[in-house]
Amino acid sequence: MNIKEFFGKFVSKYILLNLMAMAILVALIVFGVKYGLDEYTRHGEEIEVPDLYSMTFLQAKELLELNGMTVLVSDSGHNKKMAAGCVLAQNPKAGSHVKSGRIIYVTLNSPSSPTFAIPDIIDNSSYREAEAKLTAMGFRLLAPKYIAGEKDWVYGVVSRGRNLGVGDQVSIDVPLQLVVGNGGYEGNDVSIDYKDADYMGNSFEEDVFEEVGAGGATESDPMVDDFEEVKMD
Repeated sequence: MNIKEFFGKFVSKYILLNLMAMAILVALIVFGVKYGLDEYTRHGEEIEVPDLYSMTFLQAKELLELNGMTVLVSDSGHNKKMAAGCVLAQNPKAGSHVKSGRIIYVTLNSPSSPTFAIPDIIDNSSYREAEAKLTAMGFRLLAPKYIAGEKDWVYGVVSRGRNLGVGDQVSIDVPLQLVVGNGGYEGNDVSIDYKDADYMGNSFEEDVFEEVGAGGATESDPMVDDFEEVKMD
């Protein structure tokens, strides 16, 4: 076999036809991938997201569907100045450009303010720790009430004259007041009106004797006599 015959086998009609077929197939694949992906991803298509703020859910749904988008409620909030059920926020935001079929997530206004459980801060945290936890939850705090006890230690939480316990559900709109130790007995704020008779573990009888003892009274003191008469009754 000479050189001409050897190379002649590589340029035979059969091999050339196969090479042409492969080239055509590769070209079709490249063409199909390019234009197929453009069609699948809607390349170049852009729809501006409308502003849904303050719309009712039905209004927002109709507007989005008219523009080829869908809506889904993702969360709820509360704004006293706005009607219940209206849109408070949206994602993507208004003015964004998306493709048709995109889901727009909205936050709707709740008819009532949310409630949260009081965390485990009573007799378990300092004033700064309790303040940080409550404000992070969204509560508004009034000036603390100080009582005799360990300095800056939280002994209770009061809301509208009622002592709260761990886990009690409270509206976020209701202000809270922390009952905090003043580090001693001088300057004790005795104006706190606790509804629990044994608040902080002291009975009513122990509190009275503590006050009487602080004034230097004895068993013959009229205050003690009056207290004994009340007990007997």
